[in-house]
Amino acid sequence: MNSKIIIHGGFFSESGTNNEVKIAKQEALTEIIKKSSSYLKTHSALQTVIYAVSLLEDCPLFNAGLGSQIQSDGKIRLSASLMDGKSQKFSGVINIEDVKNAIQVAEKLMSEEDRVLSGSGALEYARQNGFEYFNPETPQRRKEYEEKLNASIGLGTVGCVALDKDGNIAAGTSTGGKGFEIPGRVSDSATVAGNFANSSAGISCTGVGEDIVSAGLSVKIVTRVTDGMSLEDASRKSFEELKPYDGFAGIIGISSTGEIYHCDSHPYMVWAAYDKEMSVFS
Repeated sequence: MNSKIIIHGGFFSESGTNNEVKIAKQEALTEIIKKSSSYLKTHSALQTVIYAVSLLEDCPLFNAGLGSQIQSDGKIRLSASLMDGKSQKFSGVINIEDVKNAIQVAEKLMSEEDRVLSGSGALEYARQNGFEYFNPETPQRRKEYEEKLNASIGLGTVGCVALDKDGNIAAGTSTGGKGFEIPGRVSDSATVAGNFANSSAGISCTGVGEDIVSAGLSVKIVTRVTDGMSLEDASRKSFEELKPYDGFAGIIGISSTGEIYHCDSHPYMVWAAYDKEMSVFS
C-alpha cells in the first residue's frame, strides 16, 4: 500500500486578509508536508503524525505550540491528542502550560493506564518525564493580547492524519486555544470529537471547538466509514448535520482504502497533502 499523509494549519481567517501571512503559511505547510511524507516512508503512521504535528507546533505561524493564542488571564495553555488506529489507543493533554510540544506529551501518555491528563496534573507528568520549561509566547501574540485586538476568530488548530505502508492509520491534533477564552475551557482538540482514528479511517478537525464537540464530528465520520460509507460521503453527511446551528468546522482525513479527503463548512482552511505528489491549498 502507498503511504499517504495530510496536514492542516487551521483556518486562514486567523490571519484576516493579510496576503503575506497567507503565503508564509502555504510555504510552511509545503516544507512540513515534504519532510513528513519523506519521514513516513521509513516510519509508522503514529510516529509520522507525532513528527508532523511537532513541526507544526514549532512554527509560530500556527496557533499550536509556539505562537499559541493567549487566554483571558494572560496565560497560554495547550491541548493536544493522539490516536493510533491500530491499537485503538487515545491519549491527550488538556490546558497544559509551559511545554514546547504538547503532542509529544500525549505520545508519552500512550503507554500509561491514565492516558488523558489536564492542567497541573499534565504539567507535573510532563516535568517528571523530562519535558523542560518552555514559554510558547511570541511578541505578536502578546501584542494582540495587550491591545485586545484578537486578529483570530478562534479557529486555530494544527493536525495530521497518516496512512503508512502497512495500512495503519493515526491522527494527531494540537491547539493553543481560541484566544481570550475563560481559563479552563476545553477545546475539541484533546477529545474524540476533534481527533479520532481506527483501522478504517482517521480524522483531525479544526474550527469552533464547541461546534465540533456538539457534532461529535471526528468519531461520527470515522464510524460512518467503518459502517461502509466512503470518506467523502461520511464527511458530507456529517457536515450537513452542522447546518442547523451553522457549525464552523473543517476536517482532514484518510481512509484505509487510501481515500484522502478534506472539507470545511466555511472557506479558507489551510492544508497540504502528499499522495505520490504534493498538494497545498487554502
